[in-house]
Amino acid sequence: MRVGIAGGGVAGTMLAWRLLRSVPRIAVDLYTTRSADGDATSASGGLVRGFERTAPECLPAARSLAELRGDPALRTASDYREVGAVYLLPAGAEVTEPVRVLEEVLPGSATLLTGPELAGRYPFRGLPTGVTAVVERHAGYLSPAGLRAAVLGWLTDRGGTVRRLPVTTVGPGPALRLADGTTAGYDAVVLAAGAWTPALLAASGLPADGMRVKQIQYTVYEGRPARLGAFVWEDTGMWGRPAGDAGFLLGLPSDRWDVDPSCPRPGAALAERVAEEARRLLGHPPAAHCPHRTTASSDCYHDPPGLELREAGPGVFTFTGGSGGAAKTVVAASRVAAAALVR
Repeated sequence: MRVGIAGGGVAGTMLAWRLLRSVPRIAVDLYTTRSADGDATSASGGLVRGFERTAPECLPAARSLAELRGDPALRTASDYREVGAVYLLPAGAEVTEPVRVLEEVLPGSATLLTGPELAGRYPFRGLPTGVTAVVERHAGYLSPAGLRAAVLGWLTDRGGTVRRLPVTTVGPGPALRLADGTTAGYDAVVLAAGAWTPALLAASGLPADGMRVKQIQYTVYEGRPARLGAFVWEDTGMWGRPAGDAGFLLGLPSDRWDVDPSCPRPGAALAERVAEEARRLLGHPPAAHCPHRTTASSDCYHDPPGLELREAGPGVFTFTGGSGGAAKTVVAASRVAAAALVR
């Protein structure tokens, strides 16, 4: 079997590695379709936790984190930092099933806290009445770029081919048409080009059903809120984690859709709103603190969200749509995608 994968982000590289590890006599060519500078893998905040709001979403996240924690090579390659995570939920949120899944996969990791318990343990302020939280001991953040770099080396060690040549379109066969004018035929091709995937599908005359490109952005400030690792506040979408030796990374969802992934531009208004919301929630950053840096990139969002293998045509598949959260699931999702592809 011969498989061509277009996309040099963490999703494509992990899928290529899974195929080479699990399938005898398979040939895998990975095409790094764009510069890694500024792509979602290099810009990702890398939050990893097991909890998600529904059991089907929770399962791949929990399994991904469990494998990451249990595999010393993956843990080291990704520079995984276990700082814990707090997921703040609005009043009345029902989490029985996802917490049950989390307990099965990562026993003893999760605890449910009420508002008063949260206030006594963490620096959150002004939370609405009835807020609860899922607190995970086994959670934190990693470096998707570091994991990608390591996996690229593992690929070549296992006989995979990495070609630093952009793919322009997908042809029948299936085949990948390359920027140098040549065409390479395969038994299956996978488009794992992240934010460039919808445009690549369109150029190939294939539907990009449910896929759109959205800007992602966060700002790093000096200093940290006391006693806090990674967190998500569902009510506003705010999220954060420690950064470097003494910084803290903060972000909010962007409303900029259908952006050009080749030239990300940080939005000043969003950066200011992040600071305002964080001061209300955490008292951080202090008003006198200027941002250390603001990072912008873009990712492929899919409705419904989720990093998974999707058929786009005869012998043609996509592996994207993590909607800004692929770091949480890529370890498990790549295993599932590899098994589905060879079936």
